[in-house]
Amino acid sequence: MQDKRYPGSESIRRETLPNGITILVYENFNSQSVVIEGIVRAGALQESTEKAGLAIFTADMLMRGMQGLDFDQTFELLESCGASLDFGGGRHLTQFSGHCLVEDIDLVLDLLARALRTPLFPEPQIERLRGQILTGLKIRENDTQRMASLGFMETLYKDHPYGRSVHGYDASIVSITRDDLVDFYRHHFGPEGMIVAIVGAIRSEVALAKIVDVLGDWNSAQQQPIPQVPEMPRPVTVVKKEITMPGKTQVDLVMGLPGPCRAAPDYLHASLMNTILGEFGMMGRIGQNLREEQGLAYYASSHLAGGLGPTPWSANAGAAPEDVEDAVDGIKLEIMRMQNELVVPSELADCQSYRAGSLPVSLETNTAIADTMVDMELYDLGLDFLQRFPDLIHSISAEQIQAAAQKYLSSEQLVVAMAGPVRSEQC
Repeated sequence: MQDKRYPGSESIRRETLPNGITILVYENFNSQSVVIEGIVRAGALQESTEKAGLAIFTADMLMRGMQGLDFDQTFELLESCGASLDFGGGRHLTQFSGHCLVEDIDLVLDLLARALRTPLFPEPQIERLRGQILTGLKIRENDTQRMASLGFMETLYKDHPYGRSVHGYDASIVSITRDDLVDFYRHHFGPEGMIVAIVGAIRSEVALAKIVDVLGDWNSAQQQPIPQVPEMPRPVTVVKKEITMPGKTQVDLVMGLPGPCRAAPDYLHASLMNTILGEFGMMGRIGQNLREEQGLAYYASSHLAGGLGPTPWSANAGAAPEDVEDAVDGIKLEIMRMQNELVVPSELADCQSYRAGSLPVSLETNTAIADTMVDMELYDLGLDFLQRFPDLIHSISAEQIQAAAQKYLSSEQLVVAMAGPVRSEQC
């Protein structure tokens, strides 16, 4: 049974243009604002190891000079009407996000089209942005959480594209030239596979016509497809990565292994399993055990990424150096419990109610609705996914939860990364 309170096939207009752009529009006249969210299929998978960070560098340059407008003029136009437009790069995709009042949508769409179609990559802005990126990398070097995450990804995905930092490294960022940025843009930015979602106080036919007007004739003969991501086998044993950071008092810990892609048939089983393990209430069983009962961690939780490829399942914790090994053992214990014991009916029902009940809250803003619409298209979930979601969650059994834990988790095949004043001890 579908819940008609949520956007679905009868209320979301979907059109695919001849150049490969898919447009999704949802009318919401509760406020006079409009949100534009979308993706272009250009990301870090298309850059080399030597040029790590190139995709994000390119995405961040799109608004720093475009045909007819320089950096200052662009942001003066946006600020004059309280609108915003941002781009951000990632592993598989470049994302964009715009917010404005309905009367300013033509301006924001014009800027979006210019940034996507005619960026200029001015040298002074390249150097300014390079300095900002390098500063960000220095800040990362002093952050135990970020360094633990970096060490985790580099170790778990060794010799895999996911093991390369999407933000790059000092040497790679320094080496990137204007020609690199222009070449990356020319070969990877284009309309094929692009998704644009518009939510707000605008008629669907009007929104569609406006997108067609600014992007309908965009074609890029040089656009290359995003490469297929290879599978990533889990490690054969526990692999430990320690990053010693002098002067720190807390150790940040990330441990995990490759997880299911979002399109996997049992992804929701794994997702609900992770809710029980490390999200529900005080961060699930992991948080209850490590933080509330034993006092071993300042924080403790787990996460399931669920993307286009084998993104990770991971558990995270922050602890005093003398408690780190006990925290690792505590997380392993909760993994084994999830694998070996069926979730009791009351705990399963509570987590199902939490997930289903959180849906209305998660869709309270136009931005959240637009983001979800993009995901539904990107992962081929169907326009009625939100309407089916409560039933999908409530239909998951304790046996399916256990099967997902047995398939995607392990206490013996893990990467464990620590950053801080770590003592060299075996897990």
